Amino acid sequence: MAKGKFITFEGGEGTGKSTQLKLLAAYLEQLGVSAIQTKEPGGTDLGQELRKMLVTGDKDKMDAVAEALLYYADRRIHLTKKVWPAIDEGKWVLSDRFADSSVAYQYYGYDKRVPFETLENLYNLAVGDFKPDLTILLDLDPKIGLARSMEKAGHMAVKETRHESREFEFHQRLRDGYLEMAKREPQRFVVINADQPIENLHQKIVAVVTERFNLSSCPK
Repeated sequence: MAKGKFITFEGGEGTGKSTQLKLLAAYLEQLGVSAIQTKEPGGTDLGQELRKMLVTGDKDKMDAVAEALLYYADRRIHLTKKVWPAIDEGKWVLSDRFADSSVAYQYYGYDKRVPFETLENLYNLAVGDFKPDLTILLDLDPKIGLARSMEKAGHMAVKETRHESREFEFHQRLRDGYLEMAKREPQRFVVINADQPIENLHQKIVAVVTERFNLSSCPK
């Protein structure tokens, strides 16, 4: 059985990752491609407990190093319990965030308080040489993204706004960091402007995925 693919969605707050991930999953299913949807943190039952610690409450309740360690604990559980087994079964896994988020948030966002070498070592320990087959970076002005995210949070029972509450400069560094990462790995990253209607953005993502994986040959 051929192994499945691993596609990750990255970007700052309010870029529409979860919406676009769901639309892509539905599109793949129409083509006969078995796809599962997941996220980091919180893609497993244990991960949900870690997610509560990481994305709710006071922004200063832990430092950047503690955050990085918890994110990688969640990531290891996510990979071993969900992502790798699904890929081995031939399923495509679509994840809302992966390890690029750790570099973007804990390195760039925190203005390099966590050394890049530390994050690399954590990656090697928890993930090894595994990487996404494709990373879709949804790029958006942080002012627009934060406004979207806070509006969404207003309708949520649990306010996952710990990162949104950080200073604007954090989010600008975050965006700049993501774009720098994409320049370093153009073969894996595809950067798409997220400031457009949902359906237009979906069609651009479909075009990227179709070309990258030759989906025209997939059974329907």
